[in-house]
Amino acid sequence: MYFDPMYLVFMAPALLLAFFAQMKVRSAYGTYTKTANSRGLTGLDAARVILGPEGLGHVQIEGTRGELTDHYDPRSKKLALSAGVAQQPSVAALAIVAHEIGHALQDHQGYAPLKLRGAIVPAVTVSSWVAPLLFFAGLLLGLTELAWVGVILFGASVLFALVTLPVEFDASRRALRLLQSYNLADGRELQGAKTVLDAAALTYVAALAQTLMTLLYYVSILGRRRE
Repeated sequence: MYFDPMYLVFMAPALLLAFFAQMKVRSAYGTYTKTANSRGLTGLDAARVILGPEGLGHVQIEGTRGELTDHYDPRSKKLALSAGVAQQPSVAALAIVAHEIGHALQDHQGYAPLKLRGAIVPAVTVSSWVAPLLFFAGLLLGLTELAWVGVILFGASVLFALVTLPVEFDASRRALRLLQSYNLADGRELQGAKTVLDAAALTYVAALAQTLMTLLYYVSILGRRRE
């Protein structure tokens, strides 16, 4: 085994983008979690204001541990909020809650990209760890066909990351609309919420870049071996 310099050629830009995206998220969240919203509403308050009128009274709210772990589960119809979001009257809390309710609306309205992402989750769960094993086993054993099977299976991870982009971008658009429609944030606060959501969206772009460049790196290895 040896270090392949081509790995850095493919992966360095994606890894730098991922690092930059995480820095942006931490910076935006750190700034706007300390910025109180003018109505003094916590994330939990905002969720209660929005859910019923949007036809989402069936969605249950529950707590979740950690930071930036907030999510909506379309299977259980539950909105999970971290303590920092549920209990704090910050601009960041409003943005995050509205974004997750955006996902709940997607689920309620049968938003096609969300349904597609949900449908391929089982395949991605398996392929994300099986694909690299098959790929490198194929390389070590000299079985090119097996390595290509690994590449094809890894393509499911790329598809998942690609489909995730419209799902997340749409949820952010819905979030800003909700905050404005229910007068939960004024102009400057809306801009702050957009900053938080844009930073979060960049992490999904970075995830796509990483999976895509990994796939291309695998293909390049097989191409060089054939030569």
